[in-house]
Amino acid sequence: MVRLVGENVQIGIYNIKDALRLAEEQGLDLVEISPTANPPVCKVVDYKKFLYERKKKQKEIKAKSAKIVVKEVRLGPNIDDHDFNFKLKHAIKFLEEGAKVKVDVFFKGRMIIYKEKGEYVLLKFAAELEEYGKVEQLPRLEGKRMIMVVAPKK
Repeated sequence: MVRLVGENVQIGIYNIKDALRLAEEQGLDLVEISPTANPPVCKVVDYKKFLYERKKKQKEIKAKSAKIVVKEVRLGPNIDDHDFNFKLKHAIKFLEEGAKVKVDVFFKGRMIIYKEKGEYVLLKFAAELEEYGKVEQLPRLEGKRMIMVVAPKK
């Protein structure tokens, strides 16, 4: 027994032989749409056309989904102005290319006691990047790293 759907077909539950006969009379194919349903759902369609349309839909979905690139910039809590500006230029370039930038401050050894310094560096970095991107995730501490994510402005 199968549930039959499709154009020019009376929707209902049919015996498999009857469903095949109905499809054959119309010169179409009987395609199983949902095998897990109880009873399984079958549709009377042209199988080649059905495959073509399904492939076309998958292609559209794939084209619509954008690939998001995440670039990473690593800073230290005691970073110098020159190094800060150097990393800033790289982050600006990444944002202009359309990539997200993950900025992190890595605390080595006992530097973890200077969490405020790391947060200050990240917030200063975010302020400098304000015209190129917006902060998607504010600084948060994960183990020995403080991480912030900046997304490009559209």
